[in-house]
Amino acid sequence: MSFSFFIAKKYIFSRKESKFISFISVITISGIALGVATLIISLSILKGFENTITYKVMDFDSHIQITSYSGTIPEYKNEFNKIKKILNDKINTMQPYLSQLAIISKKRRKEGVSVKGIRLHDNWNGIKRDIIAGKFLEEENKNYIVIGKKLADKLLTKLGDYVTLFALSNEKLPSLDNPPNIEKFQIVGIYESGMSSYDDLNVYVSLKDAQDLFDLDDQISGIDIKLNNTTQINETKDILKKVMRYPNKVHTIYETHRNIFTWIELQKKPIPIILTLIILVAVFNIIGTLLIMVLEKTSSLGVLRSIGANRRQIIKIFLYNGFILSIVGIFLGNLLAFVLGYLQLHYDIISIPSSVYLMSSVPIELSPAIFIGVSFVTLILCLVQSLYFF
Repeated sequence: MSFSFFIAKKYIFSRKESKFISFISVITISGIALGVATLIISLSILKGFENTITYKVMDFDSHIQITSYSGTIPEYKNEFNKIKKILNDKINTMQPYLSQLAIISKKRRKEGVSVKGIRLHDNWNGIKRDIIAGKFLEEENKNYIVIGKKLADKLLTKLGDYVTLFALSNEKLPSLDNPPNIEKFQIVGIYESGMSSYDDLNVYVSLKDAQDLFDLDDQISGIDIKLNNTTQINETKDILKKVMRYPNKVHTIYETHRNIFTWIELQKKPIPIILTLIILVAVFNIIGTLLIMVLEKTSSLGVLRSIGANRRQIIKIFLYNGFILSIVGIFLGNLLAFVLGYLQLHYDIISIPSSVYLMSSVPIELSPAIFIGVSFVTLILCLVQSLYFF
């Protein structure tokens, strides 16, 4: 053990000479620990929000959607072949769908819904993973329906119940000559995505049942495309726009859910300010401790100089002081952040309204990069401030 390190350790932890300095050291370590833990938890929650929302939206919805200004795409098989030829191996899945508004009713309760008709053999794993009761659609021409949990609660329905759908025929206003279509559907599945706007609005039936309900023969509302690489979404949209001319319209998931992705970007902007403020708190703790130590140990430093300690050794003493305080504080801060993050991750201690945040509990991502990054920046700044007096 070096001379400077030995003296520094005695200055921080020794209770014989000055209990006040030991107390101040504990306060400093606690301040650094709380600052580091707060920053790590804040960044982990922001990262958790971003990843969870992005994953939910990306998994539940398509990356690129092709719709028509006229409302429906009549000869979609030709469009299918054209898109496959253009995109080739970029496509993960490509699925036609029919989406129209309707009224769903159970006894005296009625709600407006978006009925989405889908091909049952397509890959709808995003919805299937969210099924909490029953099963997903498996048979056509059976008038089976899958609804969201929030909608089921509103209608006071359960698995196996029958609901009635009221729909416009061939997209025309109802009249004596064109009455609305009324069909009964049996609930075979209830899903919960955690996004209340979806669970409250979207119901799923087979594509054939939807076409029969709305009298739209072999027409569809649009084509959902999922890509193998999500970083190519905007690039692929530009390629499709050159080929898919009016009345077709190409839009990405970032445009469809612009409000969500804008909200995510806005959350990132305060991060540098939060980072700076919390680290400054830790730095001022270090400065305060060293200042008190210098004032209280002036006579001791004079003795050290008189017995041969040079200026370099004195500087090392305060560097070691800052280093020890920082390391202990950073370690305890990391430990506290990990414990709190682990508890939230596995036990959902803090819950939030899903109607506002698209999820029922605060998401958190315990990323090693966040722990290492915060610890490194805090340590460097604390060491720099340890030399402030020299």
